[in-house]
Amino acid sequence: MTKNKTQTTQQNVVDFINEFVDSEQKKQDSLDLIKLMSAVSGCEAKMFGPSIIGFGTYHYKYDSGYEGDAPLIAFSPRKAAISLYVYTGLKEHETWLEGLGKFKMGKACIYIKKLSDIDQQKLKTVMEENVKYLKSKYVK
Repeated sequence: MTKNKTQTTQQNVVDFINEFVDSEQKKQDSLDLIKLMSAVSGCEAKMFGPSIIGFGTYHYKYDSGYEGDAPLIAFSPRKAAISLYVYTGLKEHETWLEGLGKFKMGKACIYIKKLSDIDQQKLKTVMEENVKYLKSKYVK
């Protein structure tokens, strides 16, 4: 079985942002996301793997037997866009995204160019709903 790559590391989050992020706008957005995600999760920012900034953790186990730990909510300030890991990707949760603003979707990942492209109050609600769902499903 493969090892989960999204394990916490000891890397300093602010140092990562200063070294990795290529624009001042994305640096500021990253710092703003840290404040917002810390407030929503009640957890401090930690690095997960080489480039994901996560908040809190939960333990999952699939029917296949694969299991691991993942952040409750997270983001990564990638070159092309900021990846937000704040959404389940489940069909029944699509209404959470209504009115969010300008973004693209992966399966469960939300991609934004800049934080001002989305409604931050709506993003906060999406994150709160996601955390509540994950805790009810995985945290016993």
